[in-house]
Amino acid sequence: MIKKIGLLALILGLFLVVLGPASVQAEEGLAVRESSVEVDFPLKLTFNLKAQSHADITEIRLHYTVERESFAYVVSEVYLEFEPAPVVEVAWSWDMRKTGGLPPGSRLEYWWTLEDARGDRLETEPARVKVDDDRYSWRSLTEGKVTIHWYQGDESFARELMGVAQEALLRLAKSTGAELARPVNIYIYAGAQDLQGAMIFPQEWTGGVTFTRYSTIAIGIAPDEIDWGRRAMAHELTHLVIHQVVFNPYSDLPTWLDEGIAMYAEGPLEPAFAALLEKAIREGSLISVRSLASPFSALAEQSALAYAQSYSLVKFLIENYGQSQMLELLRTFREGSGYDQALLKVYGFDVDGLDSLWRSYPLKY
Repeated sequence: MIKKIGLLALILGLFLVVLGPASVQAEEGLAVRESSVEVDFPLKLTFNLKAQSHADITEIRLHYTVERESFAYVVSEVYLEFEPAPVVEVAWSWDMRKTGGLPPGSRLEYWWTLEDARGDRLETEPARVKVDDDRYSWRSLTEGKVTIHWYQGDESFARELMGVAQEALLRLAKSTGAELARPVNIYIYAGAQDLQGAMIFPQEWTGGVTFTRYSTIAIGIAPDEIDWGRRAMAHELTHLVIHQVVFNPYSDLPTWLDEGIAMYAEGPLEPAFAALLEKAIREGSLISVRSLASPFSALAEQSALAYAQSYSLVKFLIENYGQSQMLELLRTFREGSGYDQALLKVYGFDVDGLDSLWRSYPLKY
């Protein structure tokens, strides 16, 4: 029995001697020693990698994908430049100034693939990164599918804005039938200046922005600007809901419909907009509905008139044809219909027909 045990030990010993070098070599083979991401919001993300191998590492690729509404799974790939060596340390920065920024709270996955001179290949497991605007200490409040993030003002401020959001959703559902399909995150910055600091090349007049594909809204509302904040909240939230309803790979909504529904969700037309609309009606200087399908003018007064007319057009359709047909119109656009085709299918008139009917309608606001 002792001899058998000794023989077995000898065989196992030889087996381990044979396998030993291979095991050690595997441990010392192609491997990632460190992988990290540095977030410099909103300007850039820097991906860092340290790796080593038993031979020169000859190729390193970074792969990443951003979580957002899309019709295809899109993976971006970056080939990193470096001198081949057994030990390498590389970094690559995603410069948002060249591609456009990400909204706060964005999430992405990334992974690496590496190859060495011996032909060994390694692909790392995907890692997740959340892109936070950590310049501020955020607090959060959630109700239903809406989460509000804020950092200035007490909880009553956030609860008042949450009430505004919920009221806007109810009003939108009642007037158009459109409802929020997916959760939304709303970031409340303490004013326009803070908001613009979270954006890449913002316009100086920017007070709110909707990142529709990310289900994210960012608005600059100081606690003492709650009246303006009510309208901004309703307006931006409506854009997001409507986008969820009509999202398709074929075409966008005409601008007058998108902006008109958002203006309608705010409530009655503000006096300044109403005055511009009255003046245009009186002077015969209304903008054609076909022109309002395109982006609005960069001239302040013309742009304001376009918003006022868009409100009036949507009001005309809702009050004369009802909620069900407005929802049908949105769903028709979701199918990729053109502007004329969608109006003809739902209402029986095209863009020019709408223009003519609307101009003859006595109540514009």
